Amino acid sequence: MHIQINDLKFSYTSTQILNDITLDLTGPKFVSIMGPNGVGKSTLIHCINKILTPTDGKVFMDGKDVKEITVKEMAKSVGYVPYSANDTFPLSVVDTVLMGRHPHSKWKSLDSDLDIVYDTLSMLGISHLAMRNFNELSAGQHQKVMLARGLVQEPSVLLLDEPTSNLDVRHQLDVTKMLKRLSVEKQILIIMISHDINIAAKFSDEIVMMHQGSIYAVGTPNEVITPENLETVYGVKAAIVDDDGAPHVILKDALPMDVTDVDSIRSPVMAKAVKEKMDGNGESA
Repeated sequence: MHIQINDLKFSYTSTQILNDITLDLTGPKFVSIMGPNGVGKSTLIHCINKILTPTDGKVFMDGKDVKEITVKEMAKSVGYVPYSANDTFPLSVVDTVLMGRHPHSKWKSLDSDLDIVYDTLSMLGISHLAMRNFNELSAGQHQKVMLARGLVQEPSVLLLDEPTSNLDVRHQLDVTKMLKRLSVEKQILIIMISHDINIAAKFSDEIVMMHQGSIYAVGTPNEVITPENLETVYGVKAAIVDDDGAPHVILKDALPMDVTDVDSIRSPVMAKAVKEKMDGNGESA
């Protein structure tokens, strides 16, 4: 699968979220999208899978404009695992995951669909939850079930919005390692939003680092995760050490926040509050 993004822009009313995004990703590969909160990572994912329509620019999948791809066609080739673990389904885990097979389902295909569901649950180590009610599970278990639902689509592209956010450290490593393996074994282009720099650096083939609504750097973990990039994008001082060929970040300190540049604040509400504070007309935040 080849995803090509040309001069993509997106805005909510007057607030610009994405600015001139140009990106070229070809699978199979494990890609991590990184950057601080509010830089447009989730918005970019949503423009790729048609949840949002770009204000300007185009997204192509294997040379075809996504605007010309139907929702059902998109669901056959693109799996999506959202960030939120607050989804509720008054169903068993098996039935919740089976929903992911809907784009492929045909008359009398239930048995083969169930085989895929149970194989996926086993692969994720959650077969024992098969008959549990989805709404009774922990946040971490929810996350794994939603990941299973994305995987049973058997997609060519799998988009994940912080898939390990509700998992403990051991399961963060397990799931990320499994995703890396799947990108090879299943020949999938996996694109994951991640806030864990070290886990992303350890397993990713490619890092896309975003800053202020734009692509700041793209390349291998060693090319992108540098002290200079971390200082500019995250506002932190850091040292980088080698971890079996991958960069490992040791955080040193946070840079002082500069609140004097009001024009650089993308939230109108926050910009107004900062300006009032600077003018002495508002209360301290």
